[in-house]
Amino acid sequence: MKSTLQENLTQINNRIREACQRASRNRNEVRLLLATKTVEAERVQQVLDLGESLIGENKVQELKEKCSLYKNPTPEVHFIGHLQSNKIKEVIKWANCIESIDRLSLAEKLNNRLEFEQRKIDIFIQVNTSYEESKFGVAPEKAIDLIRSVSALKNLNIKGLMTIGLFSAEPEKVRKCFQLLKKIQVEAKALQIPGVALDELSMGMSGDLEIAIEEGATIVRVGTAIFGKRIHPDSYYWNEA
Repeated sequence: MKSTLQENLTQINNRIREACQRASRNRNEVRLLLATKTVEAERVQQVLDLGESLIGENKVQELKEKCSLYKNPTPEVHFIGHLQSNKIKEVIKWANCIESIDRLSLAEKLNNRLEFEQRKIDIFIQVNTSYEESKFGVAPEKAIDLIRSVSALKNLNIKGLMTIGLFSAEPEKVRKCFQLLKKIQVEAKALQIPGVALDELSMGMSGDLEIAIEEGATIVRVGTAIFGKRIHPDSYYWNEA
């Protein structure tokens, strides 16, 4: 099993490296995030032992159950699923970054909890670039307004943007989602909003990471291509409405 994981990981890192070469980008500009939803902690640990250090969880229950089991050095943990405000306390106990901030009310509640705990956290603004009702994320045309509003919350460090591309077999339709996220990043950075970095773009998964890298991704979220197929396709797990 471990050898299979190693082979899969090698293949993914080769894909990332080759995509960076084609896009004339430095391989160090793109981080691999292990998307570990439904994957037991033992198997995740095996990949961490192979040198990976960044994981992403979708579900609060899995976050709680698995993160306490990882050995030192513990991985950097991003929460990449839809966050309900009543789960904030649990998520910030384990996550170093929340990639799925998509509404001001959630950001304000998160900020208040962090204020109480006298700490800060890194966040990404999630944008629904595919305009699908089944996906969360702020509407693209409202993203910059949300960034402005969230930037006033002193306990949240806006590091970048996140999106889930269209689940489509047509690469150019998927590409448009990633191009839109990049466009929002460029426009927002030009405004030089105080306290907002926006250097990161979290986009691309097992099936479309090359396109995402070509369009500027700095984090690609890969699960299936490393850990194997899940019971349901990705569209099932990301349809969280």
